[in-house]
Amino acid sequence: MKLALNGATTMHADLSTDIRAASAAGFELIEIWSAKLYRYLEANTIDVLAAELIAAHVEPYAINSIEHVTFRGIDDYDKVLAECETLAAIAGRIGCPYIVVVPGKLPAGVERETIITESVRVLNEMGDIAVEHGVSLAFEFLGQSDCSVQTLDLAREIIAKVDRYNVGLVLDTFHFYAGGSSFNAIDALDPRKLFIFHINDAEDVPREQLTDAKRLYPGEGILPLAEIKERLARIGYDRMASIEIFRPEYWEQDPFDVARRAKAAAEHVFGLGGTL
Repeated sequence: MKLALNGATTMHADLSTDIRAASAAGFELIEIWSAKLYRYLEANTIDVLAAELIAAHVEPYAINSIEHVTFRGIDDYDKVLAECETLAAIAGRIGCPYIVVVPGKLPAGVERETIITESVRVLNEMGDIAVEHGVSLAFEFLGQSDCSVQTLDLAREIIAKVDRYNVGLVLDTFHFYAGGSSFNAIDALDPRKLFIFHINDAEDVPREQLTDAKRLYPGEGILPLAEIKERLARIGYDRMASIEIFRPEYWEQDPFDVARRAKAAAEHVFGLGGTL
């Protein structure tokens, strides 16, 4: 299982710092936060970024993310497609295989079949753009009640209907728990369609009070990480895990220390011998 540092975990650090922190902590992969990428490219070229990643011995695994891709108005949707073209072109140039795409908010009164139809349409249109650059899309459901796709169960059904090799899933442990996804949905997964696994933990508060700010290092909270890990192993998933934690307290700390602690915590959960 390869481990990735996700740029959300060190949100206040810039992309160069993320790359150096990931390298210093011993991460093999990095999930690039798109806002940091745009800022980086204001002063640097894509070739400079590629060289920096190579020098650090850190592989770019995903760009995270294009937000609210579904249920957009015509003008906003054109911007979504334009951003897909922009990020897919960058990803292709630096050898980054995935872009994370996030469903839109849940419109009032919309039924399940409409959510599926809209999600399938959008993922196919974005997938057509990404494939031209040799890039795949990882669709991430969010457990919050205002998201149109809140569970792994529904996300898996959507991806099955899309049925194309360059569109798959993200499973995030926080969203899996917060949205009430079923363990049966993991059992039914085709591991080849699980492109990205986000690992994190959460404070012991009522589910309806969970927010991204309540996330913790893996192993420090109440999420059922052991069972999720066991179920993923049972279906043969061992590709990668990316530590994604939106905790403002961590953002104020030294990103090198945060990266080191995040990697050690994940290694401990996976039984890889990390030292906490």
